[in-house]
Amino acid sequence: MSIVSMKALLETGVHFGHRAKRWDPRMKPYIFTERNGIHILDLQQTLANLEEAYERVKEEASKGNKILFVGTKRQAQETVQHEAERCGMPYVNQRWLGGTLTNWRTIKARIDQLKRFEEEIERGEVGFYTKKELLRRDRMVEKLRVRLGGLRTMTRLPSLLFVIDVRREHTAVKEANILGIPVIALVDTNCDPEPIDYVIPANDDAIRAIKLLTGKIADAVLEGLAIGGKREADEDLEMEAVGTAVEPFDADDLDDTDNSAFLGDATLRKLRSSSFEDEED
Repeated sequence: MSIVSMKALLETGVHFGHRAKRWDPRMKPYIFTERNGIHILDLQQTLANLEEAYERVKEEASKGNKILFVGTKRQAQETVQHEAERCGMPYVNQRWLGGTLTNWRTIKARIDQLKRFEEEIERGEVGFYTKKELLRRDRMVEKLRVRLGGLRTMTRLPSLLFVIDVRREHTAVKEANILGIPVIALVDTNCDPEPIDYVIPANDDAIRAIKLLTGKIADAVLEGLAIGGKREADEDLEMEAVGTAVEPFDADDLDDTDNSAFLGDATLRKLRSSSFEDEED
């Protein structure tokens, strides 16, 4: 069964591209036709590629890996945050900071700083801060929350990037390409699909289209997490079964056992010769 119906794709306007004069020729394989000067995307390919991306996301999530949601344009910000939080994944819905991936160590240090400041505020600690320093700290916390708040659950580099509007997020795509992180993206008719590993031909401007497709990626994450959780539970049960199947060792059980069965021939000969010498004495 398909993860989304063709009717849903049509109703949300996933098939509408940009004006033909604004197209990127590299998107030609994904364009079905032109109507009234507007390119129409091939929804058969959209559906097939979405299902392929869905399976990859599900697989990565089942392994406990992170999928980073990226969408900073106005139409995508709310959806990206909502869907990423729904499935417990990191996201960037404000300006992409250069080096978020390629300079991850520095970004991670800033995230840790944000967490530390938030803990201080929660505990009501003022320490040795002056009023001016406290004001500066609080302002910094607000700034870091806006820029890095969506990344606080990311402790290591993601295994996948999910991107809305590859033209706008070209820096994020480039960083992922440098590090060999696969990119899944909604790619409109005015975009270059070549840097993208999983191209989902789609309208990346319509809010309803963005909500539909981003929601499906989040569903894939949740399904993968459920599979991973079940796998861990099954492994725990197997370990418990192995533990109960092995009977505890009891030294008293050896009382009636022929100890010679546990000794080598050379050891037995030495013991026998020793016992003969004792008898002669």
